[in-house]
Amino acid sequence: MNAAAPAPTPTTRALTWCLHLLILGLLALSGARAVADDRPHTGWTVAAAAACAAVYAAGPLLPRIRRSRRAAAWWLAAVGSAWLVLLALTPDGVWVAFPLYFLQLHLLPRRAGPLAVAATAALAVAGFAAHQHSFSAAMAIGPALGAAVAVAVVRGYQALYRESEQRRRLIEELGATRAGLAEAQHTAGVLAERERLAHEIHDTLAQGLTSIQLLLRAAERALPARPDAAARHVEAARQAAADNLAEARRFVAALSPPALDGTTLAGALERLCATAGARHRLTARFHLTGDPAPLPTAHEVALLRVAQSALGNTVSHAHATTADITLGYRGDHIALDIVDDGTGFDPARVPAPDSESGGFGLAAMRVRLHALGGSLTIASAPGRGTALAARLPLTSPIDTPTDSEPEARP
Repeated sequence: MNAAAPAPTPTTRALTWCLHLLILGLLALSGARAVADDRPHTGWTVAAAAACAAVYAAGPLLPRIRRSRRAAAWWLAAVGSAWLVLLALTPDGVWVAFPLYFLQLHLLPRRAGPLAVAATAALAVAGFAAHQHSFSAAMAIGPALGAAVAVAVVRGYQALYRESEQRRRLIEELGATRAGLAEAQHTAGVLAERERLAHEIHDTLAQGLTSIQLLLRAAERALPARPDAAARHVEAARQAAADNLAEARRFVAALSPPALDGTTLAGALERLCATAGARHRLTARFHLTGDPAPLPTAHEVALLRVAQSALGNTVSHAHATTADITLGYRGDHIALDIVDDGTGFDPARVPAPDSESGGFGLAAMRVRLHALGGSLTIASAPGRGTALAARLPLTSPIDTPTDSEPEARP
């Protein structure tokens, strides 16, 4: 009923209606007893009870009283004045003091409320004693006990309300924290998916387009002197484009690579070597060691992508004539080794990835393997070829390592 009051809940609304009914019922009872007992000043008593009821009923109906503590205090003073008139006319008015305690404690400031309750209790005792033309301790017990009960109940309710508000704020903070965490997880998922897509595009489409470019350049050099050789290069480029189109379609569908459809990882690697040897001036050989064991799809995809990227680098940059890919099952881990006889490079001076010149391959390999708990080791030197070793555990890791594996020196 004031600006400082909290928004009503079903419980507080029920308590408020009970208070309304209690006050109006006690006022009606005072008027009815005056009429039934044919007491003196019956008409004035009924009028005072009606006036008090009317003043009290105006409070919940007037918006200003509901919004302003000051207006509510004035309204409470008017109700108290009407009650004093009723108390002066009939001793039954003392009953109305009890619900007035609750109004005063609810509407008045924390310090003023108990003072108003004490004053109301004193006036109730004095009014009743005046009607009885005597005073005894028993007359003060009822109003005093009612005042104490009212103070205890209101203070207990306020403590419960403060605790409830604190819990509500904590729940809101928890909800906000959970929303923030969900947003952070969503952002992290988006970034991780972007990184995965970048690696997939580099290991499939980018390598395929590089191969097509090399084949078309070879066809261009063969024309017009060697049209048959040019035709073979163009056919190889066309087949590479078809394979990359299949990769792109399956990539969009978020399924496993087409190279693994209907075959094993060893079969896919053997086919990769045959395709590279047919399209480029490179003798690519595949070797299998150990007893093949079932691998998770993520492990197969990662090793196949590493082999594709490494072989693409061999064709594009190393100018090698031979390359050997070895897939080894070694107990608790699986190893993939790619060795070529190309120009080699200094692993300590690998240029940073660039959108124009590329250079994303090695970084993408490391990230892909580290995500599965594996490692990547590179041994190379200018003029001495390159050896790349990828290792993956045959069981999923509990903790994903974050530190990069040291690159082995040749």
